Amino acid sequence: MIRFDNRVAIVTGAGRGLGFAYAKLLAQRGARVVIHDIGADTNGAGHDSSVARAAAERLRAQGFEASAASGSIETRSGCGALIEDALSTHGRLDILIHNAGWVGYQTIEELEPDFLARMMALGVETPLWLAQSIWPTMKAQGYGRVLLTTSCRALYPQYAQAGLTAYAAAKMATIGVVNILAHEGEPHGILVNAISPVAKTRMWGVDGEPDELCCDAVAPGAAFLVSEACRASAWVLRASNGQFHALKAREAEGVDYPRDLRAVTADSPEAVAAGWDRIGPAVAEPRG
Repeated sequence: MIRFDNRVAIVTGAGRGLGFAYAKLLAQRGARVVIHDIGADTNGAGHDSSVARAAAERLRAQGFEASAASGSIETRSGCGALIEDALSTHGRLDILIHNAGWVGYQTIEELEPDFLARMMALGVETPLWLAQSIWPTMKAQGYGRVLLTTSCRALYPQYAQAGLTAYAAAKMATIGVVNILAHEGEPHGILVNAISPVAKTRMWGVDGEPDELCCDAVAPGAAFLVSEACRASAWVLRASNGQFHALKAREAEGVDYPRDLRAVTADSPEAVAAGWDRIGPAVAEPRG
């Protein structure tokens, strides 16, 4: 049975929804959990520390070990403070799940610098600064599990939605962060993965427990990826409705990058056009 006894976990955005489901399952399996949540509204604005406190109290009332944190993590110093406080309290940190985020819509014609900056700060900068702060501890322990969050809205063109340019940019950047951190972490026993979850939460405008696409149905995948049983790194786990599928981009067999892609040779735009059926996907794209 997968357990987390003597492990300490930080879960961001854990006051509600998916984050709380992750934190609850880890706590049920023996982890000491730091629930971080600034208590923002669905637009990612505002600050209500009672959200994290209430979530921690719910777990403690069930006999589990949980504490609350609600400081801003949109800056390097804020991320450092969260990690430092947790280490001061618990003496170790084994698991980091960065779940905090928000979904905002601005079409390319509407996109504003501040909107993009906020999305990238929480979606890209925050996991980097959290990882930077926790890295020395995990290296010294020779053990660590880091789980970041991406989205199928970014990964698959057929799920694209108008207005999600900033959101998709942050979620695709997450994949690059995971790839590099997994590489840097491997010699030190630090595994880094991403989860692409689907659940009906406040982001969907859903209050209360939905009749499908529940947060608790996603949590087992997240728990496995941050467990001692996991030996996988640099994977994306798609998780929805109690179903899981892992994916990772891999180079084709026999490629000698970058000189020989074992691909179609072309010396002009016309040659590329003529060979597109072999260069592009086997399934033809729909014509406009």
